[in-house]
Amino acid sequence: MVPDPALAALTGEWTIDPAHSRIGSLCGTPMVTTVRGSFAEYESRLYFDGRNPARSRAEISLYTASVDTGVEQRDAHLVGRDFLDAAQHPRMAFTSTAVQLTGRDVYRMTGGLTIRGTTHPMVLDLTYIGHVTDPFGYERVGFDGATTINRSDWGLTYNARPAEGRAMVSERLRLQFDIAAICSTSSD
Repeated sequence: MVPDPALAALTGEWTIDPAHSRIGSLCGTPMVTTVRGSFAEYESRLYFDGRNPARSRAEISLYTASVDTGVEQRDAHLVGRDFLDAAQHPRMAFTSTAVQLTGRDVYRMTGGLTIRGTTHPMVLDLTYIGHVTDPFGYERVGFDGATTINRSDWGLTYNARPAEGRAMVSERLRLQFDIAAICSTSSD
């Protein structure tokens, strides 16, 4: 697969803009609904190589105590020992190990996801949305992606069972990355 030549100009260091991005998760419950949450605080270091995507890389560190599902009591449970254990594990992180172009605008990023001190491989497909120079002169680029993990692989095994015996929390956890990044340095 050959990269779009227009993306060559986007080669450089990027930082995720938290005001225009969402890094979150979706999890099913026995009430036949989906609970959505996101992390309000995180740090990122991204390098995108528009000429040679294999040279691209990403490091994202999420502050576990910043999880927000819109329900204070649920958030307190999620940051407690049953789930993220934010007191002992204040961050969860993803570090890429490989990036490849798999479609005209689709990149497959492979790396290690660390939650509660345990690291397992994760594959994330990201779709390039576009780029623009904003009114302040900053270059911005957008990517959307998602992957599904089994939370018990990372030791997130808590699960209460109501009277009918169904698990309260799905084992499958969908991670979503809606990313708007700002260029901090570019290279030609």
